[in-house]
Amino acid sequence: MKPWIIKYSPKCHADIPQQKSALSLKSFVKDFKKQKKNAALLYGPAGSCKSCAVHALANELNLEVVEVNASDVRNANQINEKLGNALKQQSLFSRGKVILFDEIDGVSGNKDRGGIPALVKLITNTSFPVILTANNPFDKKFSSLRNKSLKIEFPSLSYLEIYNVLKGICEKESIEFEDSALKALARRAGGDLRAAINDLQSLTYSKKLTKADIDSLSERNQIETIENALIKVLKNSDPVIALSAFNDVGLDLDKCLLWVDYNMPKEYTDAADLKRAYEYISRADVFRGRIRRWQHWHFLVYVNMLLTAGVASAKTKKYKSNIKYQQTTRLLKIWQANMKYAKRKAIAQKIAEKTHCSTRRALHSTLPYLKAIFQNNQEIAFKMAEEFDFDDDEVSWLRK
Repeated sequence: MKPWIIKYSPKCHADIPQQKSALSLKSFVKDFKKQKKNAALLYGPAGSCKSCAVHALANELNLEVVEVNASDVRNANQINEKLGNALKQQSLFSRGKVILFDEIDGVSGNKDRGGIPALVKLITNTSFPVILTANNPFDKKFSSLRNKSLKIEFPSLSYLEIYNVLKGICEKESIEFEDSALKALARRAGGDLRAAINDLQSLTYSKKLTKADIDSLSERNQIETIENALIKVLKNSDPVIALSAFNDVGLDLDKCLLWVDYNMPKEYTDAADLKRAYEYISRADVFRGRIRRWQHWHFLVYVNMLLTAGVASAKTKKYKSNIKYQQTTRLLKIWQANMKYAKRKAIAQKIAEKTHCSTRRALHSTLPYLKAIFQNNQEIAFKMAEEFDFDDDEVSWLRK
């Protein structure tokens, strides 16, 4: 039996639920020769139609898809071997083509050294549109790729959007279904359309879908809000309940610690309770330091235990005050600082690439002189802008 995720995959951009994202991608591919950037970076959670949007668009525009997965091609040699010729040679029967580099999140670690720079270099010289997909493209290691790519977000699908797709499949497959059961299946998917279609196929061999079928399906982990997780820690005194508070939160423990640290003083008004809670947080921070220093990742168990069960058990009473939990302003200040220096860093990365030095060296040794040239000698500045491939915004920044 053919998997339904293949049988009912989109055939054109109009079949993609995220129409705004699909149209942006279509515009990039159709007008590739006019684009300032040679690659598009599609990002969003698993099951948000990133890869299938590329295949649907290629089918609509009669393009060949050359697909490479990051789990198969990781270091510089493999990337050059697999993609080098594909980015330069014409497709079979003189068709156009797109290069899909799927799940770039998989490129990491020492074994993948040189992979990202090699990919950036190939993108710079490509004759065909390159499309990258990622769940989290904002990792520091992808900064050079982000600068070379047009970023297109594929947001998580709502349960109603998933429900409409599942309903259409049921009608085509002549499946009898309870409307409440189909909606429950859509909610369980957690925004992952691919998972929802797979679940539907596995549950409907009898051509029926009932609430009992949904109940038999193992619960898919849902992303829980950080506010609900904080309630389990700060409002609750049972360490067993608190221990799993951050399991299904889409944040790492470092960010969870900042949330607890910022909101705990508002909740714990008793000084003795607050003192004990901060002792647990300080111990958790000690283990975080050991993880960074020695890479002993099994210490995460202790960080989680101290941050959840420890903080919850520190209080002698349950506080009844109604506190609105807020995000720490520290992250906002870090973000503002990063945004302030992002343009400067992007320019330094381009200088480093051309002058074969580190970004840090280019930032401190070359950029100040380059800025002086752009402010005082327009003729040389124009030639240097071409050489370093500065865009209009970067040239404007250098002239300030």
